[in-house]
Amino acid sequence: MTEGERRLRPPRNTLNERAVTWWRAQWLLLTLAPVAVLAVLGALIAPARVWLLAPAAVLAVLGLACAALMPMWWFRVHRWEVTDEAVYVRTGYFRQEWRIAPMSRIQTVDTVRGPLEQLFKLSTVIVTTASSKGAVRIEGLGHELAAELAERLTHITQTTPGDAT
Repeated sequence: MTEGERRLRPPRNTLNERAVTWWRAQWLLLTLAPVAVLAVLGALIAPARVWLLAPAAVLAVLGLACAALMPMWWFRVHRWEVTDEAVYVRTGYFRQEWRIAPMSRIQTVDTVRGPLEQLFKLSTVIVTTASSKGAVRIEGLGHELAAELAERLTHITQTTPGDAT
């Protein structure tokens, strides 16, 4: 193997395209809560109306802008791949993180679907290892792909000898 072949390359697989809409929904829900509280208080408390409605408007504009732009950026950054040797995940926004979980270190593989994920027909695969850094998460996968991935990881880890260290 040459030096160029040993370099860390970006994982090959992207997330499901529905992840963009899922992330947008999360942004909008997180934005809606404080904006709604400020708007209701602004409507009810006349002396503080300007001091409450102005931040509500600013938060609403920022939340809408983030919901429109950030998920597209995240979709371009997030990648994952599974080989016979390891699980590779790249996440992050400003500070990108690459996680590699060797098959010999995998302890459990879980598939999780929260209520919002279920609405968008998405799942998260959680690969728990012996790492102090915590589990490796592959979010934004379609239900079927997540189930196939969990099955594949289970099969590979059963046939991979454990790490002696």
